[in-house]
Amino acid sequence: MAHEGSTKAILYALGANFGIAVSKYGAAAWTGSGSMLAEAIHSTADCANQMLLLLGMKEAKRPESADHPLGHHRVTYFWSMVVALLLFFMGGAFSVYEGIHRLAHPEPMENGLIAMIILGGAVVLEALSLWGAMKEIRKESGGKPFLRWFRETRQSELMVVAGEDIAALMGLTLAFVAIAATVVTGNPMWDALGTLAIGIVLMVVAVAVMVEVKALIVGESLAPEQRAEIAAFLADQPEVETVLNVITLAWGDRMVIAVKARMAAMDTITGSEMVDRINAVEERMQQRWPEARWVFFEPDVR
Repeated sequence: MAHEGSTKAILYALGANFGIAVSKYGAAAWTGSGSMLAEAIHSTADCANQMLLLLGMKEAKRPESADHPLGHHRVTYFWSMVVALLLFFMGGAFSVYEGIHRLAHPEPMENGLIAMIILGGAVVLEALSLWGAMKEIRKESGGKPFLRWFRETRQSELMVVAGEDIAALMGLTLAFVAIAATVVTGNPMWDALGTLAIGIVLMVVAVAVMVEVKALIVGESLAPEQRAEIAAFLADQPEVETVLNVITLAWGDRMVIAVKARMAAMDTITGSEMVDRINAVEERMQQRWPEARWVFFEPDVR
């Protein structure tokens, strides 16, 4: 299931980021590098974020109730938004502040080569985390280009993990370049500029994630090709004469489908026969899409 794929990707990222955060804090303390400190804070934020995503996925499994008749599946969208906000403020905004501060008050950096070695190891760990996320994305995307998948996916957790991992690799690259430039020139300005650039990258990625998650929170339909597939499936059913309208809604790892259709021979069949036909169509839909937990079917003549 897609839900299981997201869990694997989050666990990959959590394990990688914990090890990376510990090494970065050690390197930041040893070298005095602002870029390294910014990266350490970023990795700490990532660890917190991944634990929040796991919490959201656990809450999403709570059963339906009178107060929540469609369950808690959409709670993953809330936690994904919280994660994006943490990435923006705890990772991005802090790094921008630190970069500006170090530009105004330059501090010498020591043992830059050690920092570069640690960053090289962090790149390997982060690449493994991104590889795990991309492996799950390829299973879900059906061959779509990554940017199209990012815009159309309804798996907010996997989207957040992928965004974090990409931002982390970009940040590590910027930190490596900034520290290398500082080592070569002896000018701490490069380290400060690297810190500032890391913050800007994190904020841009966080905003991109927030835009996509906001659409899910407001209420977004299924991906276009899935909507078309559902409409085509309905039109092929012998009980359905004409599909008048199909409304879909992404609901965490579930989906809601509402159908309005003119049924075949609806002018000649009894009410109970109409109910039987609708139930037969709904049953086949849920066999085709097990995640379609709720299917609402309305016969009409318009």
